[in-house]
Amino acid sequence: MKHYFVIPKSHAEHGQGMTEYLIIVALIAITGIAVFSFFGQTLRHQMAGISQELSGKKADSDITAAQGTAGQATTNAGLQKNMSDYKSDMGK
Repeated sequence: MKHYFVIPKSHAEHGQGMTEYLIIVALIAITGIAVFSFFGQTLRHQMAGISQELSGKKADSDITAAQGTAGQATTNAGLQKNMSDYKSDMGK
């Protein structure tokens, strides 16, 4: 007969797992915020267009606005920025 010795998890090991989980959740949240800040205006226009179409209305103006903001995003992607630009971009 084999005897298996089970060592119970200590509170420190339990806390380590929770800390790792919180770090992963925080990184996902930060990534989501960054993506939405870059593409937020385009996403809002697209969602407005989808809402209009689902309600049975034409969404031509929302689709055109989404295309315009997507074009602006493409233009802005080509610009080189650094941390000194952060303050000048506040409020946009």
